[in-house]
Amino acid sequence: MEFQYRYYGESRVSNDASSTGISFAPDTLRKPVHFVADINRHLPFREAISALHDVVVSDLRTRQRDHSEYQAWLQSQEGALLAEFMERAGELQGQAKAVQAQLGEVQRRKQAMLAPFWKARQRYFDHIYASDRSLWVMLDPVITVHPDRVFFECFSRDESTYASVSCSHEAFDHRGEFACGTTNIDYSAALYDEFQKIRDYKTTRLAVAAEGFTVQTGDDPGFVEHKIDVPDSWVRGFLQVSAAMAQPGHRLSLHPMDLHNFCLLLRRRKEKAGPRAIRFELEPGKPVRAVFEPWGVEVVCPRSSHTATEPQTIRVWGRRRLLTLERFIALAQTVEVHLLGTGLPSFWVVEGSGLRFTLGLSGWTANDWSRAGQFDLLGPRKHADALTREKVYQTLAQHWKLTPTELGAAAGLDPQVAESCLLLFAEAGRVVYDLGDRAYRLRELSREPLPLDQLRYGNEREERAAGMVAAGQVGKLAIQAQAAGRVIEALVDDAGRKRPVRLVLDGDERLVEASCQCDYFVRNRLYKGPCEHMLAARLAASRQRAGQAAQ
Repeated sequence: MEFQYRYYGESRVSNDASSTGISFAPDTLRKPVHFVADINRHLPFREAISALHDVVVSDLRTRQRDHSEYQAWLQSQEGALLAEFMERAGELQGQAKAVQAQLGEVQRRKQAMLAPFWKARQRYFDHIYASDRSLWVMLDPVITVHPDRVFFECFSRDESTYASVSCSHEAFDHRGEFACGTTNIDYSAALYDEFQKIRDYKTTRLAVAAEGFTVQTGDDPGFVEHKIDVPDSWVRGFLQVSAAMAQPGHRLSLHPMDLHNFCLLLRRRKEKAGPRAIRFELEPGKPVRAVFEPWGVEVVCPRSSHTATEPQTIRVWGRRRLLTLERFIALAQTVEVHLLGTGLPSFWVVEGSGLRFTLGLSGWTANDWSRAGQFDLLGPRKHADALTREKVYQTLAQHWKLTPTELGAAAGLDPQVAESCLLLFAEAGRVVYDLGDRAYRLRELSREPLPLDQLRYGNEREERAAGMVAAGQVGKLAIQAQAAGRVIEALVDDAGRKRPVRLVLDGDERLVEASCQCDYFVRNRLYKGPCEHMLAARLAASRQRAGQAAQ
């Protein structure tokens, strides 16, 4: 999907002995968004925006190969291979020397032939690193100005981590007039180095530059135009984050030292085998206990509380992504964790000094937000006509932030109808749920309406699987817990044919074994991914667990 941005000039930072000026160039193709103020909480802002940068550049994907079949074959042939080698040892050694000599000559010729290309490539990367490092690692982030807050949103490179830095207007002095709205900003990664120069004794001004909205001609040389081919998964992930944040779950209130202890344990230990999970043990009336697997190390959070009304065990994976919060821990006053359920996303909201950092983690690192699940299909579904939906949107546009109850009262609607409409707008990228305020906020992700039919599913199999679940074609669903994971079994009705499906997940929620009788699986096994029947069974199991967590 192609996005077009046009900036008047470039984002810049000016420094002298007594002041620092940070000026962001907004997208002039969008509605005017303007904000200029002096930062009065220098260190919290510096640490929060630096942690945001750490999320943007992070990529924790692993690409390990499965050597188990080769190792098994090698072990079975070890005796025959050894005997053959000993018989031909002398001959083979002579051949090896000749081949090594030829290989050395080929490598020398390769080095000489490719040397100009490597030098040119290095010069290009050096230029990018010095002038615009954002071409390496990041898409332009989204900034939203509201009457009470200013917040930045971004994704990690592997699209498994969402981050938002929300600044209360109380964190700024000398606020003048501002224009509320959402825009993309020209945010070069070179600004990260400048953020590190923010000090308490220096006046720091943050400006979403107003000049970009007053220029009328597109021929002005100050315009910088970017056309970025954004992956559909990036946009789909943003939509799923908005839908997932609105889902009910368990809330944990931790002390900042509890989060520090989590990060300290992860820094001191390195896992060599799965499951790599944090197992939260929640018992009514008792503090939160977090068990780090596979070591079995238990961290008790004595000053914590939670909302569980009965004993619960919830596992979350991809825990090393929490290390991006380390810089902000020292300035944190409260830490809230929102757990949707085992293997489902979690949200970590760290707040302090008028700044709020929200970290959204997909179920596990390898499962990015675009594949984390159809959370937009888990919310309430009340019928609302186009007129009602438009009334809900216009009411929210007037107030910028409302809870479903407040919006229902303001618009004269049933709160459930209002919430259903808000969720639809969240799916479309026009509204975002604020976990800190527990309210919906207006936020237009793009200038033009998003092609939801294109973004809803990653492929045709996902679309067919979602249709099967919605039509109730997944029957006899059974989830059996095992010592190192779980087994999902179901009978999927596909055009009158009953497809028995069996999935085996390991302790890290990865699919390690699967079976189905459909033609797609018989021909491709898992080499081209699971079939729609497997996807339907797993989606149904995820929804069942999410429903249980909500209850």
